[in-house]
Amino acid sequence: MIEILPMKAEHIDQVCEIESDSFSIPWTRRDFMKELDNAKMCIYFVAVEGDEVLGYAGMWHVINEGHITNVAVKRERRREGVGDALIEALIKAGSLKEMAGLTLEVRIFNGIAQKLYRKHGFKTEGVRRRYYADTGEDAIIMWKILG
Repeated sequence: MIEILPMKAEHIDQVCEIESDSFSIPWTRRDFMKELDNAKMCIYFVAVEGDEVLGYAGMWHVINEGHITNVAVKRERRREGVGDALIEALIKAGSLKEMAGLTLEVRIFNGIAQKLYRKHGFKTEGVRRRYYADTGEDAIIMWKILG
């Protein structure tokens, strides 16, 4: 059974494996540890099955908004609802903290992620030109209003 739990230091090694497999410029172990150390601003969840981390998602709580920083699922466990559960956890956390909305950037050619976000009520609100340093690819800015 898949559980969504707050991310802890003990999850970081597996999170970093998923991160490295998912992104061309992955965050480091140190990056994630700094996020966990900043619990006042950073909210991170993991999807686990037993001792295995299947995916993770996080956001920054900035004033009255949530900025989703990362969402990733183990390659072999994609399309099983793990990403849905993680996005739902972020939305619930944002609502509990009375955030006005959640925002994120997603690669313009990452249609699968865009579809996931749209499924949860995110709407395209703009574009950040040449946002991604590795490819110069544009990012779509998406927002979900809470409340």
